[in-house]
Amino acid sequence: MSGAAVRYLYLARHGEATDDESELSSRGRRQAELLGERLRRTPLASIHHGPLPRAAQTAQLIHGRLDGVPVHRSESAGDYLPYLPAREELPPETADATLERLARFPADARELGPGLARDAVARFTGPVNGDRPRHELVVTHNFLIAWLVRDALDAPSRRWIGLSHGNAALTVIRYAPGRPASLLVYNDTGHLPPELRWTGLPPELRV
Repeated sequence: MSGAAVRYLYLARHGEATDDESELSSRGRRQAELLGERLRRTPLASIHHGPLPRAAQTAQLIHGRLDGVPVHRSESAGDYLPYLPAREELPPETADATLERLARFPADARELGPGLARDAVARFTGPVNGDRPRHELVVTHNFLIAWLVRDALDAPSRRWIGLSHGNAALTVIRYAPGRPASLLVYNDTGHLPPELRWTGLPPELRV
């Protein structure tokens, strides 16, 4: 019977997209290439990406900097709302504004999101079978990264709201057998030059 081994989950938000989000911008393509360069010495076993063009293009540009790492499209790595909080879960002073903002997202992102989020947790988190550590990259969107970070920290379900991630920023979570998940790296843009950092983040979060 095989044992369990450590999983290292690398999470990256897609590169900057064009205004209509149909593809990456020139800056977004460069961000993805530089992230690929950073990951060249990482023993990745696989790359997973969501179905939207900005995530798929980012994954392919990263793949182009690596050697033979398989790439997989995953619906659960897509762009959706992972959890819709009830009003009483939110701070009273911001509850109405938060719920109004979430209600503006497409119906399928709201209705299918919780199920996809459960699939993502089942597929991408926790230790792996076997006796060798596994390193996996998921190229996805802001909300899923926030959800998986919240899950790793055992924070309340509503707490994915308010976590923001820059384009092509890197987050790494370690899942070891018998131990709590460890957030090793969060929203790191050290591989990007100053002019390519901070994209995708609200201005008030740029420090």
